[in-house]
Amino acid sequence: MKKMPERTCVITKEKTLKKDLMRVVRDKEGNVSVDITGKANGRGAYLKKDKDVVEKARKTKALDRILEVEIPESIYEEMLNIIEER
Repeated sequence: MKKMPERTCVITKEKTLKKDLMRVVRDKEGNVSVDITGKANGRGAYLKKDKDVVEKARKTKALDRILEVEIPESIYEEMLNIIEER
């Protein structure tokens, strides 16, 4: 049986399968992006694929603190679009 990788959501602190989370990455230049592949270089934070979780992250600015950079609104919109496409 193959071991499935697990990661922890930075908002809910819930340990979940990596495929059920989305990753937001800050690269060395300070650019922030949503990492769909889960393999991009840089500091990453995982969020559960849930609208409420994304809205809570936006409201509390938790990603700003974790990634130590201001997260643009476009990143939150992109995450919400990914959730809607599921």
